[in-house]
Formats: sequence, structure tokens, C-alpha cells
Amino acid sequence: MHTTKRSHPSATTEDTILLLASYDHNIPVLASHLRTTRPTVQEEGTLHTPLHKAVLGCISSSGENSNATPPPPPPSEEKLKQAEETIRLLFENGAIWNDLDREGMTPGCYAYRYGLTGLYELFVDAGVRAELLFSRLDGYLALGGGEEEESDEESEEEEEDGNKEVVEGGDVGGDVVVEEEEEEEKAEPEPEWKDPTPITSDTYLASTLTYHADKLLDDANNGVMMAWETEIMARTVELLLPSPPSPTSPAPSSTSPGPKILNIGFGMGIIDSLFQTHNPALHTICEAHPDVLASRLLHPSSPFNPANNPRVEILPGKWQDTLPALVLRGEVYDAIYFDTFAEDYNALREFFNEYVIALLNPEGGRFGFFNGLGADRQISYDVYKKVVEMDLFEADLETVWTRVDVPDLTKSGEGEDGGKGEGEGEGGVWDGVRRKYWCLKEYWLPVCQFLS
Repeated sequence: MHTTKRSHPSATTEDTILLLASYDHNIPVLASHLRTTRPTVQEEGTLHTPLHKAVLGCISSSGENSNATPPPPPPSEEKLKQAEETIRLLFENGAIWNDLDREGMTPGCYAYRYGLTGLYELFVDAGVRAELLFSRLDGYLALGGGEEEESDEESEEEEEDGNKEVVEGGDVGGDVVVEEEEEEEKAEPEPEWKDPTPITSDTYLASTLTYHADKLLDDANNGVMMAWETEIMARTVELLLPSPPSPTSPAPSSTSPGPKILNIGFGMGIIDSLFQTHNPALHTICEAHPDVLASRLLHPSSPFNPANNPRVEILPGKWQDTLPALVLRGEVYDAIYFDTFAEDYNALREFFNEYVIALLNPEGGRFGFFNGLGADRQISYDVYKKVVEMDLFEADLETVWTRVDVPDLTKSGEGEDGGKGEGEGEGGVWDGVRRKYWCLKEYWLPVCQFLS
């Protein structure tokens, strides 16, 4: 997800009025002040934006505490209508849908927490629009760049002018203007949710991995793969290969091999072990991390070592480097699965746009991936679910989603309101893991096939 990086200078009177008008859903005052004040201001202390205030304005002051007893009464239809008008006006004037407050909550997280479904959908739709726009802009920037300096100069002139016209009907959805305040003022302490050392593919591949009974960790204790995913993987295999041998049927013989399977990312080998029960004619595994290759795939005693199983093919290295050879030799697979670590959505989109369409059997072949996009908060997960479905459709792939219930993975039960998922020692399966990469109750399992 694209987020802004901004300092937080002391609030001006204009900022305060804008925040109060958003909380009160005072459209006339809000429209007037949006002529001179951007809707990206953040309240000192809480870091609430006008969008946060617009949602919280639907809840009584006593109800802003998620642990309040009894829970706050639902807002009236009139109050919800006023809040919706306020949110739409803020979006039309450049409000950012996924700015985080000091608790690591977006405005949509609060709408989800308090069951404000209509408002929540506004934020999801805004997130989808913003992510689709950014993905297109990334392509344009890669192709262009000659007018960048000119555009920067124009932006500086507009900022110096100090006034801007209030947009009446844009409904762009925020997260479009990424700004950095230049004012040199004393910075506030960083919020607890902020991760000072984000994981990249290069740092991951250079790290040392440690296998535990129930998880695979890198040298910073990030969870690369964990045993709790087994049920999801089992259901995935059932849907990717929908005709497994029944318990009463004889196992497939060595003379009647099964499907051809391609998996990107071995990890703990959970899904590859399940794939092997289908006696694949060819089981190609692409794995980039040297520790996984040495200890799990190419070890002399490994059942995945091609010396022990000639129907297994290991492609060591990044999939971006190894898959072109499969395309050149004309390989076609009945099932393709993608589950890498420390790669963003752009990598997944490149994979299905460049390689799934070339390697998947057009007659009944099925493609799946571990759908953990944005799973540290509910709204990010819902946004990415819609975005990836649209992008898959553009690649001529139709997606069917299956809901899989996820058991409570923590003792404290955090993450149910769609907020942050940070911290070590949270209890349950996360003991010893630096960051909870899953905080949701439901997993949406994707299975994709070519459109008829």
C-alpha cells in the first residue's frame, strides 16, 4: 500500500477548525476551509486526520474507547448520511484514505471497528481507486520522466500561491497527492506501529534462516512461513487439483502419473508435500533462498531432491531469472502456486501477467497464490482483494474466492478490529515472532482460471 511520509508541525487554527468541522460533519464550514487548508492535516498527539474525525464523529465521546461498556449506540441514519457527505467531500479534495494515526489505525479501521458498514465501504472503494491509479502511474513514470522537473516546478508554484479551489465532484478517493512537509520543527516520537527496518527481498535472501517445529524464521525473527498455514494449504490443493484419489481408490501408480505442477517458494514445504500426494508427472519448484535449497531441497536425503525423485525439478534462484527458460521450452502446467516472501504486490502482478498466462494449461489449468496481501489490517486486505481480482481479470483470468476460517492465533485476541499487527511475544503461535503478519478471522482463498 502507498502511504505518505510527513512531519507533523504544530496545528494551526485553520487545521483545528478543519478537524472540528469534520468531526461535527459541518459541510459549509468544511467546504470554506478546504479552500485554504489541505485535508491531510493531522491532530497533535492522536495523529487523527479529518477522515478519522469524520468517522469518530458518528460515535459518542464515550464510545471512542473500543473497550467501552456498554458499547456505544449505533448512530442515526441522519448522522450516517452527514458523515458520508463529509467523507466524500474530503476525498474529493485530496484526503488520503489510509493515513495511520498513532495507534496504527486508518479511518476505515475505525469504521470497521464500530460496524459502520456503509462508511467502511467508502474507504475500501477509495483504496481500490487509489491503488489502481498508483499502479498505472508507476507504469507511466517508468515510460516517461522528461516532464518531471517541469511538473515539480508547477507544484511548487501552486503551493506558494496558498489558495486552491474546492473540488465539488471529483471523488478520486485520496492517496493521490503524496506530500512532504518541509518545515523544520521538533518531530514527535515515532508511533509504536512504525517498523524502522522493513524487509526487502535482497535482505531476506542474505539472511540466515532457522527451521523450528512450527515455523521458519529469518535472522530478525520474521515469520517466513508457519505451520498454522497448513489448513489453508490443504484447502488450496483441494481446489487447485479438484479430483484427488479418494481414500477407497487405489493410489496412482508410477505408470499413470498425475498433473504437472509449478510452485514458486518452497519455505517449509507444506504445499509441496501435499502436491506430492497427487503423484505429479512433473513437479517444478522454484526457490531462491540458499538455506532452503541446501537443507530442504538439495539435501541428499530430501524427498524433493531430483536424485531421489526424478519427477521433481528444482529451479534455484529468483523466479524472475529462472522462469523464462520454462517459457522457452514450452512447458505447460495444470496447477501453478505462488507464495514468496518479502516481495510486494507488483511482483505478484508481474508473475501472473508475464508467466501464468504463458505457463498455465489453457484447458482447465488453475492458478493460486497465498493471499496475504495487506493481512495486517482488515481494510488493506479488502482493498487488495478487489484490486487483485480486477488485475487478474485484465490478464484474462477469472477468480473464484473461497472463505476459510482462521482460528484465533493469539492468546490476547488482538487484531479483530482491523488495526495494527505489530509486536513480538503476542502469545499463541506468534511467540518468538517479530511481527504478526496475519491478524484476521477469515482467509479468502483465490483460484484462477482462464476466462472461457
